[in-house]
Amino acid sequence: MDFSLFYFADDSGSRQDDGGRYELLLEGARFADQHGFRAVWTPERHFHAFGGLYPNPAVVGAALATATEHIAIRAGSVVAPLHHPLRIAEEWSVVDNLSGGRAGVSFASGWHPVDFALSRTSYENRKRVTLEHLDQVRSLWRGGSADVVDGTGRPTTVRIFPPPVQPELPVWITSAGDVDTFRAAATSRAGVLTHLLHQDIGALAGKIAEYRRVHRETHGGEEGHVALMLHTLLGHDRAAVREAVRAPLHDYLKSSLHLVTRSLENDARYPGAGTDADPDMDADFDALEDDDIDFLVARSFDSYVEERGLFGTVGDVREIAERLRDIGVDEIACLIDFGVDNTTVLKGLRYLNELREAFA
Repeated sequence: MDFSLFYFADDSGSRQDDGGRYELLLEGARFADQHGFRAVWTPERHFHAFGGLYPNPAVVGAALATATEHIAIRAGSVVAPLHHPLRIAEEWSVVDNLSGGRAGVSFASGWHPVDFALSRTSYENRKRVTLEHLDQVRSLWRGGSADVVDGTGRPTTVRIFPPPVQPELPVWITSAGDVDTFRAAATSRAGVLTHLLHQDIGALAGKIAEYRRVHRETHGGEEGHVALMLHTLLGHDRAAVREAVRAPLHDYLKSSLHLVTRSLENDARYPGAGTDADPDMDADFDALEDDDIDFLVARSFDSYVEERGLFGTVGDVREIAERLRDIGVDEIACLIDFGVDNTTVLKGLRYLNELREAFA
C-alpha cells in the first residue's frame, strides 16, 4: 500500500507567521519526494477560505513539478464541469512536461453550487458532464482532436499543445461515498479517490468490493486503483498528538459545516442528478446555535481521532492502516494541512515515513 500527501487547507487565518501560505506544501512535497511517497494531491476550491489556497491545482502542480524529482503530481481534484476539456488537457499537459511525466488527475463533479458561477454547466447536470469531460480529456491526451467553433462562428478542429509526456493520463473519479460513483469509475477504467467523511470503513469495504467486481468484469480482470484521503498527524506520544490536533481539527471541521449543508440542500433540490453524500446526513446547521455546532463537532472529533484518521504514534495507527489495506485500499492520501502549526506537521512526517516503510 502506497502513502501520499494531500492538501486542503482552511485559509481563514493568516499563515505569514509560519513563513508563508505555501511553505507546508513545498516543504512537505520535498520530504515526500525524497522518502519514497507516491504522490502529492492538491484540490480545486473557489470563493471560500475552506480549501481556498488551491483555486487551480494545475498552477500548484506546476510549482510542485519544479520543486520535486520523483513524486507523482496529482489533482485531488479538478472540478470537471467548471472547465472546457481542452483547457484541462492543456494545463495538465504542461504539468506533465514540467514533471517529466508525473501528472495525474482525479475528476470531481463539484459539491458547492457557488463554484458553478465559473461554468455554463448547470449544477444538476454536473455528474453526467464530469464523465463526458473525462472521456474527452483522455482522447485529447492521446493526440485526438476536438471540433469547435472559433470566434468568427466558423467550425474548426483543434488539438492540444504541448503534447504530454505520458501516453495515457492517470485518472481517478472523486467520490464522497455514493456506490454509483464507484461503479461509474470502474466502468470508465478510472481509479477512485474517496474519504471517510460520509462513510465508515465497513461501508467503504463494500463499495470497494463492488468497484473491483465491475472493474474486473468490464476490463478483462483489471483491478483498478483506490486512493483514500485521511486526516493525519503522527508523533512520538499519542496524548501529545491528540492535544496538538484538538483545536485545529475542531476549527477545520466546523469551517466546512455550512458548505456541506448548502451542498446537501442543493442535492435534495436535484434528486435526479444523484447525490454523492451520506443520505442519512440531514442536519440544518444554519439553524443551530454556535454552542450546538461546537457540541456536534466535539462529538465527531473523537470519531475522527479513533476511526477516521491517522492520529497518534506509528503503533497506534498501524492497525487502521492494515485494515484499510485488507479491504482493498491501494493508497492512503494523508491530509496534513488542517491547521496544526507547520513545524509540528513537518516533524511528524518522519513518523509517517516509518508507517510508509512498514507497508512498502
